[in-house]
Amino acid sequence: MAENRNNKQVITMRIGRDTLSFSKHLEDETVINEPFIVKSGVSMAANLREAFKSSELLAEAQGKVRVLIDTDVLMVPIELFEEATKEAMFYQAFPSRNQELVYFNVLPDLNAVAVFSMNRDLRLVIDDHFSDVTLMVAMMPVWRQLHQRSYTGPRHKLYGYFHEKKLDVFSFQQNRFKYCNVFDASHLNDSLYFLLYVWKQLQLASETDELHLCGHVPEADKMVAELKKYVKNVYLDEDNNR
Repeated sequence: MAENRNNKQVITMRIGRDTLSFSKHLEDETVINEPFIVKSGVSMAANLREAFKSSELLAEAQGKVRVLIDTDVLMVPIELFEEATKEAMFYQAFPSRNQELVYFNVLPDLNAVAVFSMNRDLRLVIDDHFSDVTLMVAMMPVWRQLHQRSYTGPRHKLYGYFHEKKLDVFSFQQNRFKYCNVFDASHLNDSLYFLLYVWKQLQLASETDELHLCGHVPEADKMVAELKKYVKNVYLDEDNNR
């Protein structure tokens, strides 16, 4: 799926597990961000309907929207992906989502395809207000940015990206994912366990390789201190804390 070319004319909608926000680039390169307070116990589709009644940015929308959705993702090597079987593959991996619509993003720089889904009612609300919709996995910009950074220096790097009580752990090897998975990050000890488990699984070197923590890292100082008991090079990437 190609991104809209003129991003300055496009509203960006980010849909998380329990969050909803809208943003737009202005001509002076600044960004307006408008969060919406999500009501618990109400579907995201219903929350979005309410947002259209009050959001100033949505009122200015010109028919185009870029939707970043934070959801379950099935990562498929590009050489194994077949569009005709994407639903069957996704539903097998995530059976609880077998009533949702299935989409995909091609990541040519990583030789992978990210297959994901969206609730049917949520998609209907979006289509009711926009004629030009681009769907993207919310992690795509993060993967791309950190993939480029992975070429800096000779050391292997493992990334832990924290967001919405989740921890995405991934590593790259040249132009491919070496590892990519997501874990629950509700508790500090669980996050420490997952990061060190993957570090050991990938056989990374504790004295020379690097572990980078990004996003909204909970108890960041404590987490770095605990990890440094086992891994020498632990970094808190504050420029990626978003």
